[in-house]
Amino acid sequence: MVRVGLIGFGLAGQAFHAPVIRAVPGMKLACVLQRHDSEAKEKYPEVRIARTLDDFLSDRQIQLCVVATPNDSHFELARACLVAGRDVVVDKPFTPTLKECEELTRTAAERGRLLTAYHNRRFDGDFATVKEIVRSGKLGRIAEYECRFDRFRLEPKPNSWRERADQPGAGVLFDLGPHVIDQALRLFGEPQSITATAFCQRETSTVDDAFDVCLEYPGLRATVRARMIAYAPGPHFLIHGTKGSFVKYGMDPQEPRLRAGNIPPGLDWGKDWGEDAEEQWGTLTLAGEPPVKIRTQRGDYRAFYANVRDAIEKKAPLEVTPQQILHTMRALLLAHKSSKEQRTVNWQESAD
Repeated sequence: MVRVGLIGFGLAGQAFHAPVIRAVPGMKLACVLQRHDSEAKEKYPEVRIARTLDDFLSDRQIQLCVVATPNDSHFELARACLVAGRDVVVDKPFTPTLKECEELTRTAAERGRLLTAYHNRRFDGDFATVKEIVRSGKLGRIAEYECRFDRFRLEPKPNSWRERADQPGAGVLFDLGPHVIDQALRLFGEPQSITATAFCQRETSTVDDAFDVCLEYPGLRATVRARMIAYAPGPHFLIHGTKGSFVKYGMDPQEPRLRAGNIPPGLDWGKDWGEDAEEQWGTLTLAGEPPVKIRTQRGDYRAFYANVRDAIEKKAPLEVTPQQILHTMRALLLAHKSSKEQRTVNWQESAD
């Protein structure tokens, strides 16, 4: 049994970590560090609640620490846990700077500890479907790839640190960028260059609430986008190749269920968990053939923590490796640099 300690019980801790950890066989949520409020105790009365990091780390039976706090605290908390001899999961974005990311990976290597980032969107059913289609060669040579996160939120959330200009790692590029950039890198590897624009669509926004990031490869452009003013969302995935196209509308259904607390109790989440509605299935159209609906694979964020459990127990290689984390953070920070300097940046340029 891998005993897990969760640091932070805001949206990330409550919706995306605690319920998922508790639903993975061989894992136990043993402690939550929540400094002031009582939601964790009310929701999980059997779990120990710590009010300080020292108290949290005093439980030597906690093997895995999960950092689900505001971005500017990721580095210090993760480093403290590694130095204390614990394995660590850090929510995305990993750190606000590449220097901090590199230091954490060095510390983990020196201490012989597991270190990974919560790139749960690798376990979206639609991304698994896209990955299979791309790698199957059905579309021929991929010439264009696009992934969009479209939302409709006309006003920033009040008191949200993610939307405050004085908070390191704020803005939608830091928030959603790691997801879509990580997916593109998993499909196509390191790009030659990046051209990006992070901007505001809402009059009251003080940080970027939309972005376009283009990753350039030989013969391929991969574009990832996010919008906060998109009442009628565009395709979530749009892929064109020399033999045909794939178009997929609609997002993975896991996030809204987790946010709403609509989670089955226990380890069995049922056969419908992560199942995409049939009307949201993507369409594959090959040259000279009629369009075909492609059933979306079942998504399951529990697979992330199941892999971490197996990696800790030396039963499987780690899915989200420190090297991959470094590449995703490099791409994210180069995108910020490109937007700030209004130019295309090369992959080998300094990211800080």
